[in-house]
Amino acid sequence: MPLTRAQPAPGPEAMETVAPAVDLVLGASACCLACVFTNPLEVVKTRLQLQGELQARGTYPRHYRGFVASVVAVARADGLCGLQKGLAAGLLYQGLMNGVRFYCYSLACQAGLAQQPGGTVVAGAVAGALGAFVGSPAYLVKTQLQAQTVAAMAVGHQHPHQWLPEDSWLVALAGGMISSVAVVTVMTPFDVVSTRLYNQPVDGAGRGRLYGGLADCLVKIWRQEGPLALYKGLGPTYLRLGPHTILSMLFWDELRKLAGRAQHQGS
Repeated sequence: MPLTRAQPAPGPEAMETVAPAVDLVLGASACCLACVFTNPLEVVKTRLQLQGELQARGTYPRHYRGFVASVVAVARADGLCGLQKGLAAGLLYQGLMNGVRFYCYSLACQAGLAQQPGGTVVAGAVAGALGAFVGSPAYLVKTQLQAQTVAAMAVGHQHPHQWLPEDSWLVALAGGMISSVAVVTVMTPFDVVSTRLYNQPVDGAGRGRLYGGLADCLVKIWRQEGPLALYKGLGPTYLRLGPHTILSMLFWDELRKLAGRAQHQGS
């Protein structure tokens, strides 16, 4: 059916229904998930770009020759896990950069900037610049970690990092920050449902008047309020879950150390 004046084509501003906080978490989560699969390509790209730095072609050994050969070279030198070098820093970079980028762009759209002439371009440019600024330190660490390898295959300067040593509290901190994003994305719909089920009025027999159970509640929310309603309270949920997870990991790590010491002394 052709569009008429009474039926305008929906523009980006008409489709904008996601809160900035939701955009932040979903955008960061999606990009972190993609990073897990693309990080090996980043490792290979970093090695190829550093190879022959400031040297004339033909005057240096070429350890990395093309994509497939480079993948094999990295795996042989550093093991299969070497293809995921710098993953933690990469996840931090993607989460910071894209979280800020999606959040700022969503805020700009919510403020009506996208409806102004050239507003979309300005909003995208500013959001991208802010995201790159915030994520740049993590990108620096990621690049230096991905360049690290055995001396025989080394290219570029080798920075001697001690990135998140095993006995450091930073391990628990980083793990809590990253895992909280995934947990809150998966669990928020069920948290919304549990809140609705617990809070609904009941009849004389104690049966819920609004929902007949988990599945019924999910379906009703989806149909009547839309799928995004299952992510109501996403921001506060993460702000609560993040510190909770981090503290739990820190306490768990310290308690394990104490238990290990006690067991060692007892033996």
